[in-house]
Amino acid sequence: MPRDTNRPAALVMKRATGQPLEPEPEKPAKDPAAVALGRKGGLKGGKARWEGISAKKRKELARKAARARWKKG
Repeated sequence: MPRDTNRPAALVMKRATGQPLEPEPEKPAKDPAAVALGRKGGLKGGKARWEGISAKKRKELARKAARARWKKG
């Protein structure tokens, strides 16, 4: 279902009045090389990403994340 609230309303009106429905626009095909490159980094776990970061830097990043979480609430 489309995210735009006007589109479903228009489809309901077209069905109710018997007007022909327009097909959904086609999405562009994804580049397989870009998909493979994105998956390469996405397959690593968080633990593997943190191995190259010093304890001091991890502490700074954790503190920054905690501040951001508490600021929202």
